[in-house]
Amino acid sequence: MLFKITPDVLNPRELEKLLDLRPTNGAVVTFQGVVRNNSRGKTVSYLEYDAYAPMAVKMMERIAGEVSEKWDIHDMGIWHRTGRLEIGEASLVVVVASPHRKEGFEACHYTVDRIKTIVPIWKKEVWTDGESWVEGDLLVSERDG
Repeated sequence: MLFKITPDVLNPRELEKLLDLRPTNGAVVTFQGVVRNNSRGKTVSYLEYDAYAPMAVKMMERIAGEVSEKWDIHDMGIWHRTGRLEIGEASLVVVVASPHRKEGFEACHYTVDRIKTIVPIWKKEVWTDGESWVEGDLLVSERDG
């Protein structure tokens, strides 16, 4: 299992290749979270991500443990990017390999939801007319430009 916080551009194919896939896996589910150009009715210019990397990686490992308890999944990776991200760039890549597609999709969905709730990663949305730190789906602070 591979977990990392990085300022580098994320390449989902690279993460897929790095997983030591078992011959019992029949499905590989890959999720990319990308920066969109709008949020809460505002035009987004770019996002900034910050993280407490050592704890973030530990929480990613914890999520992988939860996944392996719920589903027959032992091959997965989670990469999250930090720094300034432009529209269309990937902020998150999750790869889950599983014996069957149903559990792969379920595990990937669960993983993304858990990342948003327990991994110490912070996002700042920068709009054309202001900016705000966001925690989960909640604005933490808002500043007009």
